[in-house]
Amino acid sequence: MTLRILLPLILAAAPLAASAQLSEAQTRLKTAVTEVLSVADRTGNRNALPESLRPVLQKYVSFETMTKRAVGPGWRQFTPAQQQQATQLFATLIIRSYSSKFTPGEHPEISYQAATSPAAERVDVPTNMVYKGSHYNVIYRMEQMQGWRITDVVIEGVSLIANYRSQLDAQFKKGGANAVISSLTQSVSRPQ
Repeated sequence: MTLRILLPLILAAAPLAASAQLSEAQTRLKTAVTEVLSVADRTGNRNALPESLRPVLQKYVSFETMTKRAVGPGWRQFTPAQQQQATQLFATLIIRSYSSKFTPGEHPEISYQAATSPAAERVDVPTNMVYKGSHYNVIYRMEQMQGWRITDVVIEGVSLIANYRSQLDAQFKKGGANAVISSLTQSVSRPQ
């Protein structure tokens, strides 16, 4: 008898919990964007921007998850030290690439769309952005891991992770973890 009373309450609460997750993830993304723009404005120097943004982005982006997925199945063959090194290099590459798109003091116009949940503990937050006269459709893929964290960014239908995976998987097949680390090291060492 108690189960009959509780079951409708549990079923009614499920959509509310899902809605709260969508809202929480979207709020976290908005906070991240606001904080990134604020740091970019305070930094003012494009060359110093990657290091200024690093602590902020590390708070909101799961670089370990991104690196693991960008490498693909070969990730399991990396030693813990190689995983850590690859993650640091990949984070540096992404942060540098991301920060090169900013001009301190210029902010994109961002319209946040309704978030969706493609799977448990995952939320996609689509946005429409206008930056320097260009329009972009950007989806931030987020997962619940010590708070909502960004695990992929899809720009105009192209996944950041899928793009790097095609490159890093090929490197892994050629020479294993060392080839991936070498490729990332070379990419990071190139001037911006």
